Amino acid sequence: MGKQKVKPNYRRRVLRLPDLDHCKAAVLSSLGPPASRRVYEYAIDQFIAWYCSEPRLAFNRIVVVRYRMYLESRHLAASTINQQLAAVRRLAHEAADAG
Repeated sequence: MGKQKVKPNYRRRVLRLPDLDHCKAAVLSSLGPPASRRVYEYAIDQFIAWYCSEPRLAFNRIVVVRYRMYLESRHLAASTINQQLAAVRRLAHEAADAG
């Protein structure tokens, strides 16, 4: 018999405000220049406000895609959207590392 394929264990986790604040603090402490911290803090705060306004979304790739669609619907410049998403990606990596 051949090897069985093992499905990866993708946990669907709904993050709450304390979890997000903890991850935000970790991201901001990893940044160097104060200007970068300000930009990332603003972007993460915007994402958290949007995320908490949505009905119980698990923090995964689909949520990030939906957030991108939300940013695009606001007719923001591509560079602004990319900057916002870079901060959200850092937040997502930190959340994944935190479990």
